[in-house]
Amino acid sequence: MAKTAIVTGCSSGIGLESALELARAGYTVYAGLRDEARAGPLKDGSSKDGSDIKTFQVNVADGESVRSAAGRILDEAGSIDVLVNNAGYGLFGSIEDISIQDMRKQFETNFFGAVEMIQQLAPGMRAQKSGRIINISSVAGRIGFPCSPAYVSSKFALEGLSECLRYELGAHGVQTVLIEPGVVKTKFMDNASMKAPKAGSPYAEITEKVIAGIRMMAELGTQATDVAKIVLKAATDPDPLPRYVVGNDAVMFLESKKTMTDAEFEDYIKKELY
Repeated sequence: MAKTAIVTGCSSGIGLESALELARAGYTVYAGLRDEARAGPLKDGSSKDGSDIKTFQVNVADGESVRSAAGRILDEAGSIDVLVNNAGYGLFGSIEDISIQDMRKQFETNFFGAVEMIQQLAPGMRAQKSGRIINISSVAGRIGFPCSPAYVSSKFALEGLSECLRYELGAHGVQTVLIEPGVVKTKFMDNASMKAPKAGSPYAEITEKVIAGIRMMAELGTQATDVAKIVLKAATDPDPLPRYVVGNDAVMFLESKKTMTDAEFEDYIKKELY
């Protein structure tokens, strides 16, 4: 009997490729999209392979939407073996240039959306004494960067949540895995929210430099298909690692952080980004 996976944020990039990769491996995949009108690439990809992908509408920032979608899928599928929490976006802007509403919106999608999905699906996984929760984090979940405090904080929170779940759900046969990509060559920056510095902002120059630097890195970034292959590995390995770092840039940053003092690493980041 085919195993069943749910993947959120499947309109493009990592979510799209992960849904296709899991489906090609034999999973029945429920692919979540905020707007099902954007399901074209997903359907095109699955029709070429003859793989089993079912799309569903969900806004992970809306608790009722998550609960309704999860309920329908559980009624139809009966059980879920893999949950990939991928839905998210980047919010760029300094702490003084973004509003508290901006920050809350970022957390509703990037963090609380994952929490809602987990709370709906964890009881079934625990009851069957098996399951994988794969949370798509970022190297920014372990390293702070300027002009992205909302995004970085939401990913740090996701990392902490995942570590807690490894104890809580791990005791019941449910494994939690983090995927930590660096900059990925996707539409991430196109879909990101850019908060322009306020008039006279002391952060205008650094914000411009950081965003330009990330866009440049994205041109040479890791392919979403490479991240998807690691998602499949995390889903299928008998004993998956707690974390998978993906991309040369992510590896470089994290290895540098290990070998430097905090002050040295801050200087290194400044030189790399601006």
